[in-house]
Amino acid sequence: MINARPVLEIKKLTKNYHDGPGSRDIIKGLDLTVNEGDFLTILGPSGCGKTTLIRCIAGFEDYEGDILVDGDPVKAPGIDRFMVFQTFEQLFPWKTVKNNIAYPLKMNGIKDREEQDKIAREHLELVGLGDKGDLYPHQLSGGMKQRVAIAKGLALNPKIILMDEPFAALDAMTRNKLQAELVKIKERENATVIFITHNIQEALALGTRVMLMSKQGEIKINIDNDIPKPVTPASEGYGQLWKMLNDALWEEDDEKE
Repeated sequence: MINARPVLEIKKLTKNYHDGPGSRDIIKGLDLTVNEGDFLTILGPSGCGKTTLIRCIAGFEDYEGDILVDGDPVKAPGIDRFMVFQTFEQLFPWKTVKNNIAYPLKMNGIKDREEQDKIAREHLELVGLGDKGDLYPHQLSGGMKQRVAIAKGLALNPKIILMDEPFAALDAMTRNKLQAELVKIKERENATVIFITHNIQEALALGTRVMLMSKQGEIKINIDNDIPKPVTPASEGYGQLWKMLNDALWEEDDEKE
C-alpha cells in the first residue's frame, strides 16, 4: 500500500504469565507494524500466542515492550480497539439487537437517543440485518449474533477491529458467507482488522497480509496477500501460498513432537 500510515506499532513485545517455575515467554521480542486499512490474518499452532497477542493489543493483558496505537501507548482497553470473540454470547440478552449497539454509543458520549438509533440502524443495514433490530439475541442464529457483534464494533468507529476466530464455531456455508460479507464491509469502511484463524483458506480469503507465528511466540512468516478478492482455491497464486503456509505449520507440529 503506497504511503500507508501505521496505525499499530509493536516493539519488542514479550509476554510471560509467570505462572510457575520455569514459565516460558508466550510471546518473545515481537516487532510488528499494521497500517491503516490492513486486514492482517494470523495463523499458528495452538499455544503460539496468537490470542495472547491480540489480548495485549486490546489492553486486556500487561506486557513488556511497547504497543502503540496512533502513537499512544496501550495501557488498558479503549474504544479505539474493539474485539469480537469466538463465542456467540457477546450481547446483552435482555436488550434488543438495536439497543445492544446503541448502549456502548451512549456510554461513550452519544446521549441523543435518535442519534443512537440512527447509527444502530445504519450499522445493522451494513451487516445485512436491517430488519432484525427489534429482536432479542436468543431469536438470532449464531451467524447473526456474530454480525451484530461486528456491527456493534463498527458503530464505535474503532481504529482497529480485533477478531479471535469469530467464525470457528459456524457451519461451513455460514462461515463462507460471513467471510465474503466481512471482506465487503472491510473494503467499504476501509477498516483495519487483525483476525486470528486456524484455517489457511480463511487466512487467504480474508487477509491482505498473512502472518504465521511459531510455537516460540515469534513471527515466522509475514507476507502480503496480493490475490484479488474474492479468493478461491482456483485463484492464481493460491496454491503456492497455501502450500508455503501449510508446510510452515507442519514444521511447527514436527518440532513440537
